[in-house]
Amino acid sequence: MRATALELPEVRWLGPARLTAGLDRHQRLDLAAHHRVHPPLPGPDQDGLLALAEAVDLRGRGGAGFPFARKARATLATAERVGAPPVVVVNGAEGEPPSAKDKALLARAPHLVLDGACLAAAAFGADEIVIGVAAGGPGEISIPAAVAERERELPCPARTVCLPERFVSGESGALVRGVNGLPVLPTPLKARAAEGGTGGVRRRPTLLSNAETWAQLAIAARLGPDAYAAVGTAEEPGTVLLTLNRPGAGPLVVEAPAGTPLGPLLDACGLEPGAGVLVGGYHGAWLRPEDAAGAPLSRAGLTGLGGTLGAGAIVTLPHGTCPLGEIARVAAWLAAESAGQCGPCKRGLPEAAEALAVLAAGAAGPEAPENARRALGAAQGQGACSHPDGTARFLLTALDVFADDVDAHLSGPGCGRPVPGVLPLPRTGNARLEVNWSRCSGHGLCTVLAPDLVRLGPHGYPTSTTIPVAPWQEHAARRTVSQCPALALRLRRGD
Repeated sequence: MRATALELPEVRWLGPARLTAGLDRHQRLDLAAHHRVHPPLPGPDQDGLLALAEAVDLRGRGGAGFPFARKARATLATAERVGAPPVVVVNGAEGEPPSAKDKALLARAPHLVLDGACLAAAAFGADEIVIGVAAGGPGEISIPAAVAERERELPCPARTVCLPERFVSGESGALVRGVNGLPVLPTPLKARAAEGGTGGVRRRPTLLSNAETWAQLAIAARLGPDAYAAVGTAEEPGTVLLTLNRPGAGPLVVEAPAGTPLGPLLDACGLEPGAGVLVGGYHGAWLRPEDAAGAPLSRAGLTGLGGTLGAGAIVTLPHGTCPLGEIARVAAWLAAESAGQCGPCKRGLPEAAEALAVLAAGAAGPEAPENARRALGAAQGQGACSHPDGTARFLLTALDVFADDVDAHLSGPGCGRPVPGVLPLPRTGNARLEVNWSRCSGHGLCTVLAPDLVRLGPHGYPTSTTIPVAPWQEHAARRTVSQCPALALRLRRGD
């Protein structure tokens, strides 16, 4: 199998190369190269594998950080209760623009991911391995090729499922629905995959973890708990896989010992903290430059600073960029990426995104920041999935870290700095509804036809000229455009 350079993220490491071993010599580790780089994989039994995961405190690397052993025990308990073998699911649907670490593993070290999944499948008696990948991403080619290379040695059948590359596709409930052939949306009622996820009508207990987690399990099995803990911290042994986003260049995936200070990592990658550093991606938190330099890259270390490691995506914001303009772009994208299945996503996130857009344009009144905070506060803890909570954390910490910029935009037309798009977003943006105020007569039909999209100000006119449109809102948006008597609306796609 061949892949273009564009599909293969650049990889570096600080300290020992474990997940990234061999990638200095190989663009992609096929099965032969994988066996040359990594020693034979041991085959611990069920109790041994659970004990290993507990000894190294292996946790999910997709953002939530849930203990792997606890999840596995819950899956096994369900399997015993219902009398059905479990299914092992690899979550490789990395739909967050600033994160590329799982893409790097799937594209460049696919057999390491499969090693971990096969370990669990053999030890826990699974009857299937399912790998969910983003459609059009490198995993769509690399993973099926890797499965075919080792088909005879797999402990059970394995298949790849391609999912739409959207932010919510990586949510566990959405991924399980996609595996079952349903719309890739979070489940309206929260349920644990361990208690019955894949399988359609026959709901089978499902052990689901993201791609890096499975690769870490394979590394731990080869090294053993003591050698695995030779790097990292006492509480969080091992390495972490991070994505460093570089202005004007592609993402850089870096493996580093857990607890590595952020400042030296940025220096090693030729980056500076700038005006602020985002850690944890678009469900993460902003850090002030003075806090970022010494921030330890571990779950506990970042939590102590009000941040989160999340999926390990890091973005620095250069001084010459308008922070509010950048954040407003992402806020609009996050609002449009929602599933639209709960009040916070249907109302809270769009209201916050609109308030930030007006603030970034220098057209907001003094109440704008408080309006955004109120909308985000109401969204927290009320959603059908973690999307409202993560988005609220991203935006609320931005309002705190960039408080001086907020004041500058409130006291005048704005900071005057450009918005070059430093915070990465997909090249093809979501649809947006545009309002031509020179045509608008303020009759208000648009808000009747699309109440989740259009809000009117005190004078009866739409409060924003550009409104992000989520996929679930497009029907209402088209109807609103077609029925506007003043022809003041149009639906556009892309940036």
